[in-house]
Amino acid sequence: MEKSVLHISHFSKTYPGGKRAVDDLSLDVCAGDIYGFIGQNGAGKTTTLRAVAGILPYDSGEILIDGHSLRESPILCKSMLAYIPDNPDLYDYLTGLQYLNFIGDIFDIPSSVRKERIEKYAQLFHIMNELGSLIGTYSHGMKQKLAVISALLHEPKLLLLDEPFVGLDPEAAFHLKQIFRDLCNAGNAIFFSTHVLDVAEKLCNKIAIIKGGKLVSCGDIDTVRGDESLESVFLEVLENHEK
Repeated sequence: MEKSVLHISHFSKTYPGGKRAVDDLSLDVCAGDIYGFIGQNGAGKTTTLRAVAGILPYDSGEILIDGHSLRESPILCKSMLAYIPDNPDLYDYLTGLQYLNFIGDIFDIPSSVRKERIEKYAQLFHIMNELGSLIGTYSHGMKQKLAVISALLHEPKLLLLDEPFVGLDPEAAFHLKQIFRDLCNAGNAIFFSTHVLDVAEKLCNKIAIIKGGKLVSCGDIDTVRGDESLESVFLEVLENHEK
């Protein structure tokens, strides 16, 4: 039986004013999964990711990280995950290295381990020479790379990402996909939203499709897709649930 790293059970979130952003969503992301979360703008993807990351309170349901309740043990759960939003909000008046050391301090990463991981990923993403510069001088793509490095420092069991490939150059996107595979081969799990169906189709082993806050299809990508392309299935699912 697969080990669940993320268990979401009957999760719902309603915003002030009565907007039901997510309605009774349940799914499991298991060790080794690269799980794609796809849907239209406003479908509930970001709301779900933010709730799983412990940033957003929710109305009902249960979220477990590696078997631990996010409600009952929020610090423990957050120590096992990392979340990268679609537009990372970093500290502009810190240098890149100061920011990474700040994250390293939060997760109590030993100096030698921290230094090795920073150098490894900074060289991979070609920003080693920029770590001494203020983050406020970084381009969007550089900020995205720095956010990725900060998320990888403590080797999270669960990596949550909202549109992770937006703003990355092709080489950086290639390396990030390989990092995904390496993490999952080591028994960790990835759960990420994307609008790029081609990326999801080639990279993910599981897919969830959300429409209007409701999960309408999920499971192994080959089962969800069948003999069609993911794009065809996605458009067909959306059309059927509009009727």
